[in-house]
Amino acid sequence: MSGWSALLLAGSRSKGDPGASLLTGHKALIDVAGVPMVLRPLRALLDSGIDRVAVLTQDPDKLRPVLPDDPRVSLKLSAGTIAETIAGLIHRGELNYPALVTTADHALLDPGIIAEFTAAAADADLAIGLVEEQRLAARFPGSKRTWIGFKGGRYTGANLFAFGSDKVIAAIDKWRAVEQDRKKGWRVLAALGPALLMGAVLKLRTVQQSAAAVGRRLGLNIRIVELSDPKAAIDVDKPADLDLVTDILEGRA
Repeated sequence: MSGWSALLLAGSRSKGDPGASLLTGHKALIDVAGVPMVLRPLRALLDSGIDRVAVLTQDPDKLRPVLPDDPRVSLKLSAGTIAETIAGLIHRGELNYPALVTTADHALLDPGIIAEFTAAAADADLAIGLVEEQRLAARFPGSKRTWIGFKGGRYTGANLFAFGSDKVIAAIDKWRAVEQDRKKGWRVLAALGPALLMGAVLKLRTVQQSAAAVGRRLGLNIRIVELSDPKAAIDVDKPADLDLVTDILEGRA
């Protein structure tokens, strides 16, 4: 894992974050099995041998007291949205490639998931982690996720991205248009072009073929990484997610 940097997104959405009502005023500080949530993915990144981790938040004073005193960890003030923040880092030359991007609510992230993802993401301009529906249903049948269908299956995001070059800015610019609606899969696809939206609706393309089509449109190499561990798809967005994550961590699920 040497050579990788990471961005850990620990901000709040501009339209408010329903997860923040889970017992705390800041979502990243929700108690997950006795640990502030942000520390779980942060520890997984550090244990994976990531060279440096930048924790991005609009509220650095709230997060600073819980972060470890580790020279690999820095705390950075984020802008209003994820896309705006990352675009700013790229334009200022402050993003070191390859860069792994994940979120503070990815409480089940572990070094095994990270190793699988980064190995498959090598040399791509943009890599996106996904989990296939049947894989998740077989292990956690009660988990409710947002699914996007393609020829051959339905997929949900794993809150794992890899940036390999400045070319990724083209995708981030597209992301800005739909960032607040990212749970509505059809709006994400529509922003990337009507042909891609119709291809998904009619199940004309696999997820890999769709990624290749978007890559050609944006001028970058996009790689889809289908992760084998279904836990990669589970983040903490609502109370039911917190209950499930806690049960998994404490051995009840």
